[in-house]
Amino acid sequence: MTHIFINALAASAGGGLTYIRNVVPCLAARNDARVTLLVGNSLRHEIAQSERVTVLAEQYPQGIVQRFCYEQRAVPAILRASGADILLSTGNFALFRSPVPQILLSRNALYTSADFLRDLRDRGDYRMLLDTKIKAALARWSVRAASRTVAPSETFAQELQQWTGQNVSFIHHGFNPDTFFKQEQALPPETEQKFAATAGSVRILFVSHYNYYRNFETLIRAVALLKKYLHPRAVRLVLTCKLHSPDNPGSYHAENAAALVQKLGLAAEVIELGAVHYAALHHLYRHCDIYATPAYAETFAHPLVEAMASGLPVIASDLPVHREICGAAALYFPRFSPEILAERVMQVSSSAQRHQQMREIGLSRSHDFSWDKHVDQLLQLARQLAKLPAPA
Repeated sequence: MTHIFINALAASAGGGLTYIRNVVPCLAARNDARVTLLVGNSLRHEIAQSERVTVLAEQYPQGIVQRFCYEQRAVPAILRASGADILLSTGNFALFRSPVPQILLSRNALYTSADFLRDLRDRGDYRMLLDTKIKAALARWSVRAASRTVAPSETFAQELQQWTGQNVSFIHHGFNPDTFFKQEQALPPETEQKFAATAGSVRILFVSHYNYYRNFETLIRAVALLKKYLHPRAVRLVLTCKLHSPDNPGSYHAENAAALVQKLGLAAEVIELGAVHYAALHHLYRHCDIYATPAYAETFAHPLVEAMASGLPVIASDLPVHREICGAAALYFPRFSPEILAERVMQVSSSAQRHQQMREIGLSRSHDFSWDKHVDQLLQLARQLAKLPAPA
């Protein structure tokens, strides 16, 4: 039996949290693996302990650099005490002196994104620019320090190899339709009421908390164009965030996006739901007509697979990683072009035949992603590394 120690202190939102919510139950269901999971106190009660899963919770300092320093001091002793064979570091940063072979999951495209650095300069956010460069240096060092680095897509694995000069593997993240669609949590009544009021409109969904690299502004500008193109039919953009900085994780400033909504007269068209619990998310997809993402940096994008599995046509910025995940199931547009994004929406919304064709291709494509398949490949790699001598 392979004993994996998962350092998930960084899992608090987005893809990291999705990863833990799906991978740990898959590991727990196997008879050839055991897991010790290290999480922050906020997740202590969300992950169930079992015969094969031990959950440890730690209170750690806020801030990535502070967390990194804390992990270097505290985690090695916790890891030794667990008796684990392999360390799986899920937060982009490795342990400097891991007592066992270490698999690093690297899934942050911002450290290699020229678009993100340029965006920060244009916004005058020099504090975040400096912070990103410091974290990028730690992430590059981490790839070199780990026994093996794994990326969630082949596209990002190639980027990391070029960036670090190290061999990087890729294991696609997965999707479990039984887990996703059979969760019984309902949307809040006020959310259902908002959807009832949008009957007959073209409802475009974008699942993300607010940040710069998801490129909300391009999507908002496209909605302004669609308001004209679709008239008299209405258009609604459904967001799983609020364009108010304190309501989002991280230190991104959402006020410019909120001002753009007002400037373009889109107060009725942009529906800011705020965060939607993962267990109710499947209802949200099924209330909408099209999924759109204008992101200019990405490593996998779980919502793309969720949208395809929900039968939503996908319109995505023309990134290599989006083409890798969606293939022929999506229509693509230049990442900073609201005009072509709006054209793609029109192509789908004006043709029932195209809508149905994209729906069928997307449903088929979503079956290519499986958390069980991911865990199989992860355990195979872990067993290979466990045979290596302990790190010096």
